[in-house]
Amino acid sequence: MADTRNTRTTRANTRTRRALRREIPGTVGVIADPGDFAAMRGYRSFAFDDHEDYLTQVDALLRSLALRGAHTTVVLFDPQEYADHCADRGTDPDTAAARTRFTAELARSAAGLPYGDAPLRALLPQLVDEAVRQATWEYATVLLSGVGSCADCGQDVGQACFDRAGLILRRLLERAGPGRHHLVCSVPTEAEQLVAVLHAETADDTTTPPRVDGRERLDFVTVLATGLALGGSGGLVLRTTGAGSRDRVHGWRLDRGRLVSLSAAAVFNAYCTDVETGEPVPPEPGVEYGPGYEVDEPGPPH
Repeated sequence: MADTRNTRTTRANTRTRRALRREIPGTVGVIADPGDFAAMRGYRSFAFDDHEDYLTQVDALLRSLALRGAHTTVVLFDPQEYADHCADRGTDPDTAAARTRFTAELARSAAGLPYGDAPLRALLPQLVDEAVRQATWEYATVLLSGVGSCADCGQDVGQACFDRAGLILRRLLERAGPGRHHLVCSVPTEAEQLVAVLHAETADDTTTPPRVDGRERLDFVTVLATGLALGGSGGLVLRTTGAGSRDRVHGWRLDRGRLVSLSAAAVFNAYCTDVETGEPVPPEPGVEYGPGYEVDEPGPPH
């Protein structure tokens, strides 16, 4: 009888542990770039020597976790960030334990994507895009917070420009009319080109607010605000697609802290010029190139 009770208890404990595993989220760090993989091979404790085989094994692991009902987030594993992380903490990077701790911290700070049932190789481009978007937002935030206060009124310039960028975005979408909107804002800085993309949709009943992803909105407003605050060059393009009508394209440029409308001819030239060679390219059929409309307040900006 005692053996029977012990067996039942063991089975019950096993079922409980399995149920608990399904309740615990996990994070898997993936080395997506072959060059990054080559850098990790410098650690003797790193068990893989072929990048394609490594990706195949990670894909199999993710699939097995999904079959068990586990929720797993996939993040990019960057060898340079990992080396810096270990150097800052005085830990030996040539251990599996150090890689595990670093991956756990990535779950809190880095951009990741939940794993569904798609092959890992199909997820990797999205993961790279998400990491780039996160890095862009972080860098733009640093630039924005470092602008300081207005010498005349003492107002925080970064916050003022962020608020103004949010108002500009609202006006852009309100005046764009019904349809699906694709906006791109580009701001050159000393270190890199900041680019933010936003998708929105306005119903035929324009009294309903446009549908906008909250994270895309934050990224877009932050990059636009950075361009306003820095007072340098930059640009913004809005393309609207509507049922039964031609696509409409409008453009603006950043000039000394203000968003200035471009003429229809300037929008046409920008769209119909190869950015690398400067050579003209044929205009897209079914596209109407129009001037930008007023979205920024007149007067001296911060």
